[in-house]
Amino acid sequence: MSETTRRIHTTLLGYFLRGLLLLVPITLMIWAIWQSLAFLDSIIKTDIPGLGLLILCGIILAAGWLGSTFLYQPIADLGEELLQRIPFLKTLYGALKDLVEALVGNKRKFDRPVLVRLGGQMDVERLGFITQDDLTHLGVGPDKVAVYLPHAFNWSGNLYIVPRANLTPLETSATDVMKFVVSGGVSTVDDDAE
Repeated sequence: MSETTRRIHTTLLGYFLRGLLLLVPITLMIWAIWQSLAFLDSIIKTDIPGLGLLILCGIILAAGWLGSTFLYQPIADLGEELLQRIPFLKTLYGALKDLVEALVGNKRKFDRPVLVRLGGQMDVERLGFITQDDLTHLGVGPDKVAVYLPHAFNWSGNLYIVPRANLTPLETSATDVMKFVVSGGVSTVDDDAE
């Protein structure tokens, strides 16, 4: 194989790999959005594509409007009271409600990123978020806190109770830390971050 042919092959391979780097993330994002929209549209079955999604958005808007009126609190209290009477649903509902409020509600919990020294013979640290400072209701001493450690490429994680001495607060936004962890350490901090 001549030098010119080898250079052409190397150049074409470089273009191909660069094309993959550009197209794979965009394609995966478009596919995920398409699948999500198709799923949401299929919740309310209609013969017209997209109408189910519009009806679903209308229902969500109506629920949001209802939630901002005086009618919301009595209805919410009644629904919550019913859920509190069913043992398994009570636990599941409470956990899901707290998680949603921790992510997007007024009581955001994933807003204090820390480095957690894992201990042992290794000098290993993980990124996490303090979710509770006071664990006396669990019978845990005041020198320990609850720290959520998310997994990379997944929206799951583990909750650890760790000594405060093993924590190092981070001077960066919680959003950047979560993005960094979930991406497996590939993402970087945005220049225009809050």
